[in-house]
Amino acid sequence: MRFPSVLRAALIALTALFGLAGAAQADSGTISFKVFKGGWIIGGSAGSGTLTFQGRRYPVSIGGISYGFVFGGSETWFHGTVSHIRSPYDVSGVYGAAGAGAAIGRGGQAIVLTNQKGAVLSLSGRQVGLQINADLSGLAVTVK
Repeated sequence: MRFPSVLRAALIALTALFGLAGAAQADSGTISFKVFKGGWIIGGSAGSGTLTFQGRRYPVSIGGISYGFVFGGSETWFHGTVSHIRSPYDVSGVYGAAGAGAAIGRGGQAIVLTNQKGAVLSLSGRQVGLQINADLSGLAVTVK
């Protein structure tokens, strides 16, 4: 009679353990924002948008700086997904990138970025303006 009790207790413990592990898994959401970028050698960017996570909307602000070959100014509308987050505030952080590109009139962009908390932004967008760049940049996202 003792063996079935131990087996039953072990099965209950394993069920509870896997139930908690499933609840702690990362989730995903969507994000949309507009960014204005401009510069000459040193560039800056600023913008705002919305994060949608688990049916709720959160305002976000965007800011950044870049250094390298930067010339011109542009406006870009980004939309995409954010993954590997447990809370909307996991999106807040600094995302780094190295890139090169050009927009004369209209153009498209796509980028994947990761912050220090492991949040992954997979973004695509359309850009309007005149901008040529080959630079290192940092983008700070803040969820309000």
